[in-house]
Amino acid sequence: MSVPAYPAYKDSGVEWIGMIPEHWEIRPFKAVVGAIESGTSVNSEDRPASLGELGVLKTSCVYTGEFDSEQNKVVVSDELERVSCPIRKNSLIVSRMNTPDLVGAAGLVRECKKGIFLPDRLWQLTLKDCYPPFVHYWTHSATYRGQVKLACSGASSSMQNLSQGQLLSFDFLYMPVAEHRAIAAFLDQETGKIDALVAEQERLMALLKEKRQAVISHAVTKGLDANAPMKRSGVEWLGDVPAHWEVRRVKTVSTFITSGPRGWSDRVGEEGSLFIQSGDLDDALEVDFAGAKRVQTNGDAEAPRTQLYNGDVVVCITGAKTGNVALCAVVPEAAYINQHLCLIRPANNILPKFLGILLKSKLGQNHFEISQYGLKQGLSLEDVRDAPVFLPPIAEQLAIVSYLHAQTSKLDTLNSEAERAITLLKERRAALISAAVTGKIDVRGLVPGVQEAA
Repeated sequence: MSVPAYPAYKDSGVEWIGMIPEHWEIRPFKAVVGAIESGTSVNSEDRPASLGELGVLKTSCVYTGEFDSEQNKVVVSDELERVSCPIRKNSLIVSRMNTPDLVGAAGLVRECKKGIFLPDRLWQLTLKDCYPPFVHYWTHSATYRGQVKLACSGASSSMQNLSQGQLLSFDFLYMPVAEHRAIAAFLDQETGKIDALVAEQERLMALLKEKRQAVISHAVTKGLDANAPMKRSGVEWLGDVPAHWEVRRVKTVSTFITSGPRGWSDRVGEEGSLFIQSGDLDDALEVDFAGAKRVQTNGDAEAPRTQLYNGDVVVCITGAKTGNVALCAVVPEAAYINQHLCLIRPANNILPKFLGILLKSKLGQNHFEISQYGLKQGLSLEDVRDAPVFLPPIAEQLAIVSYLHAQTSKLDTLNSEAERAITLLKERRAALISAAVTGKIDVRGLVPGVQEAA
């Protein structure tokens, strides 16, 4: 879409903003802020407030750049009298304390159920002499984010603070409110189109993920020969398997199974051997050795037992990634697992890659999920040992691994293309917002009736 520039420009007087439309002005952000409030942090339960209950917002309510009132926690009964600052429609919620990427994140309250209050880590801005949706778009622009970064520079790299004085002194591009409406209406229209395209690509990625899992699960449970004689697998929900396959357990196709040592966390630092943790296992059956932390083994007797070797398979047994699986195809240097991982050393009757794929498939993942049913948290070594294994001859395992590599590579290529498309669309969205709110393009009159009705 080709959009014209404004008829005339002038120097803004601010080097990093440059030229602005002739009738625009640079004013401090406080020119459009009627009031700024902070709430109270109170004790709460880890669930959203239901109808009739009071809730306090989580800082995640603005993480996406849009306000989500469902991101709240119900206030415990003893704290009900301490809540303050109820959320109001058309106010702007701003994160004043967060990580470098999220400090200053803002969302416009378009709708909000009653009984939701502000904590002390968020501000509520009451806006004046402006059109609130325009100000919200401005907080998505490079102009705003650049000022946030500059204001917070020199602070902690993990948690940063933005003061009220800093926020209110930000350079704001001031113009007639009717123009605010025209710009916001144009951006609503154009970003809506972009968002629809992003959603389409995300749906494609979800379908590709489902297809990938289905291809893998079928290959490791049914084989590649559609005409092969079948027999009952003994796993009710999976039905039949090729008649010449063996139905085993992990403990019968491995020579060694163990978990990592306890008490090594205080030895983690910049030097020593690689220390593999659950976060080092990716979703592609690989271990990120390059990004792993290091640990001093200090000649500990636990070291030989927990050291990784080429061909080992690791399973996450506790935490958010429980059930995740990775293959240590090549271990680049001495490496050890931590207590949240289980190490499986495959026997010579199963290919390490085949075992890893199988445990990552629906067969392995369902077993791990069922093993955690109820109040149980995580997996025991016995749960891993008892995981079912369908065992074809080695030659057939090789054929299945080769087939899956070819098939999943095609799906992964399509997924990467969808990811690139989403990245480009989001870059286009951000650039369009910045261009519109800084006057690089003149969108007045491009959405019929909006400006005239202002």
